Amino acid sequence: MKHRRAFFPGTFDPFTKGHEAIVHKGLLLFDEITIGLGIHSTKTPYFSVESRKMHILSLFPSLPVSVISYNGLTIEACREAQCSMILRGLRDSKDFQYERSIAHMNADLGSIQTVFLLTSLANSAINATIVREIHQNQGDITKFVTNSNLLVK
Repeated sequence: MKHRRAFFPGTFDPFTKGHEAIVHKGLLLFDEITIGLGIHSTKTPYFSVESRKMHILSLFPSLPVSVISYNGLTIEACREAQCSMILRGLRDSKDFQYERSIAHMNADLGSIQTVFLLTSLANSAINATIVREIHQNQGDITKFVTNSNLLVK
């Protein structure tokens, strides 16, 4: 049987309970998931790359999950990580509209398909940008981020 590996890309600034749930669902379909921390030239991250890596790895200590950081095209990082599919989570129809376009472009550019998984209703309102804003203003993010104490700027 072929080893199925998925690439889960994002900035994950921070990696929320919604992201965490998508990885757990994804592991029902894939043998291994590589989480790709995208480094964007136009975005300045709030949490350091190393902090995000350590945080994510703490969530999956005995599961086949790895974390890499990358620059450039997601499909190139996906290939380098030897993944055959891209994994994405969807909260709502707005996410779908945005992600569908990217999935079509990735398929055209690199023949890499995308698998979409729906978030649970409990996680559908969690948004990393809003969670980051709460943290920046000294709010409690423990409802939205597992092991939030590991995140440092």
